[in-house]
Amino acid sequence: MKKLPLLLSLVLFTLSHAQQTNIVDFKRVEAVILFNMIDVDSTVHNSYKMSFDMLRSSDSIFLDAVNMKFKNVTIDKEPVKFRNDGNKLIVYHDFEASQSYRLDFLFFNSPQKAMYFVGWENDAPNQIWTQGQGKYTSNWLPSIDDMNDKIEFDISIAAPKGYQAIANGKMKLKMTNYNYDLWEYDMLKPMSSYLVALVLGKYDKKVEFSKSGIPLEMYYYPEDSLKFEPTYRYTKRMFDFLEEEIGVPYPWQNYKQVPVHDFLYAGMENTSLTIFADTFVTDSIAFHDRNYINVNAHELAHQWFGNLVTETSGTHHWLHEGFASYYALLAEQEILGDDHFYWELYKTAEQLEAQDLAGSSTALLDPNSNSLTFYQKGAWTLVMLRDKVGDNVFRNAIKAYLKKHEFQNVTTSDFLGIVEELGDLDLTEFAYEWLRNDDFPFDSAMEFLKSKSTFIHEYIMADCEALNSKCYDYLTSDLSDQAKIKVIQQQPSLVNKQSFKNSLKVRQAIALHLYRVPLELKTEYESLLNDESYQTIEAALFHLINNFPEDTVRYLKKTKDIPGFNNKSLRMVWLVLAMTSDNFSENETESYLYELINYTDPRFGFEVRMNAFQYLHYIRSCEETCQKNLKNATKHHNWRLQKLAKQLLKENQ
Repeated sequence: MKKLPLLLSLVLFTLSHAQQTNIVDFKRVEAVILFNMIDVDSTVHNSYKMSFDMLRSSDSIFLDAVNMKFKNVTIDKEPVKFRNDGNKLIVYHDFEASQSYRLDFLFFNSPQKAMYFVGWENDAPNQIWTQGQGKYTSNWLPSIDDMNDKIEFDISIAAPKGYQAIANGKMKLKMTNYNYDLWEYDMLKPMSSYLVALVLGKYDKKVEFSKSGIPLEMYYYPEDSLKFEPTYRYTKRMFDFLEEEIGVPYPWQNYKQVPVHDFLYAGMENTSLTIFADTFVTDSIAFHDRNYINVNAHELAHQWFGNLVTETSGTHHWLHEGFASYYALLAEQEILGDDHFYWELYKTAEQLEAQDLAGSSTALLDPNSNSLTFYQKGAWTLVMLRDKVGDNVFRNAIKAYLKKHEFQNVTTSDFLGIVEELGDLDLTEFAYEWLRNDDFPFDSAMEFLKSKSTFIHEYIMADCEALNSKCYDYLTSDLSDQAKIKVIQQQPSLVNKQSFKNSLKVRQAIALHLYRVPLELKTEYESLLNDESYQTIEAALFHLINNFPEDTVRYLKKTKDIPGFNNKSLRMVWLVLAMTSDNFSENETESYLYELINYTDPRFGFEVRMNAFQYLHYIRSCEETCQKNLKNATKHHNWRLQKLAKQLLKENQ
């Protein structure tokens, strides 16, 4: 019974602080982040200033702050009592309603989450970058995990000399002293804490300006100058398109994009500062196989949907991801055409139908739904809503929704209510079918696609699962590339000499699916090694050596110096084929194995390391150095590499 008062006080504290947005309105944060210049794995003597208004009287306020230390805590420059419980900084004072205050302190921390120190202990690019999606920013910056609290964050960074420091907003000042450079960034508008970000690394940049005058700052590694154009291709065009299509001016001072090493995801839409995985940095050949266009457009769309207006809770997560996915598709449609737009919709409809058949579907308003539902079903919902209400009502509703709720938090009802009002209709039935029902309305989606796209109708009709007389002519007809690829997947034996006269994508399908190469097609199949597609070359090389081992030396010599993707997949295929071929450079086998083992080293990106571990496991050559690097990988911050390393170690026991 003696524990009851303490338990009761903790419950009351939790309840009162869970609703802090009703008590205090945090306005602005000015923080200076000073990195430890000796061991770059922590921040020290960070200064913090916060201005706020009290909505109600209270004896305390709090900030979320994980595993930090504090000193010199003051309110309006007067020392105050505070408590640090390891997760929160709780500040005690007689706060009065309708009064403004300023909180100051110094803080120290060594973040275990949300801020990543990459490469400082090996030869990887030396970088520091953040990823606060959800409620993780409080691991490196005292903030508010509740996304319903929007604050203006002005971040300054004291960084080692020679490094570029990048944060949200506009850089207003750079000061240099003997030990470090101080970069000061200014935001003008509020945002949720999870969208605060910084990057530190060695970069060059190019700047273009949108039609509306917004600076588009595109960063790249100095050694990747030749990859700048294919990586950022169509960026300005997509920005201009989205600003016009959405109908609301871009809401921030500038737009920056920065690639980083070993990022956790494809990209993250931090306010005015998209961080993306450097695996999307691509040359002009890799562009045909894997490029940054969709991720680029998706993260840009988030600057309106997610950043300007923000969900109140996970129940409404589709207002972020579904909208960003939809507008990314529209941007791709503008650049790549209608067939691409409808093809992407068709593919996702098939994926959503497969999810239904597997019994794992969830409603769009279920906060526990998966990415396929939030992203793709969300995009489909907007496609069908626009088709239902018409272009004018839809576009006017989007504009009204963003303007009414700018810099605020929103629910699905906020959006649908505006659509209903402008369209003078009732969306109850639509909302049930598309938002509240677990199953994806596949039949409705297919009817829509068939009615809108001759290309999709043609694709569906071109079916050769059961071989018929028409199938023999499909690959030399004027059918779409996607229909021809479908035929090759179903009946690779239909490939003949004329089939190789098709486009790059169709030729790629031949490389991927024609495993047994007839002798009469040998010359044509060899021509695939000349294509501007690393994926095509990789598949063709493997299948040619498998079918014509007597020509192994010729094929390996031809492809020896092709760079391939950033993940080194083509190079590793080449190394394995060279090591396992009896009649090619036997004296070099040891050096090839050394190179392959070398790719498991921590200085390489996680995708490179994953490929190397898998190939070495396949040829049973993961010896001492490989095993050491495999154990190292089990502690890596990237969950995909960590998971694979643990799995391979378990299999090797």
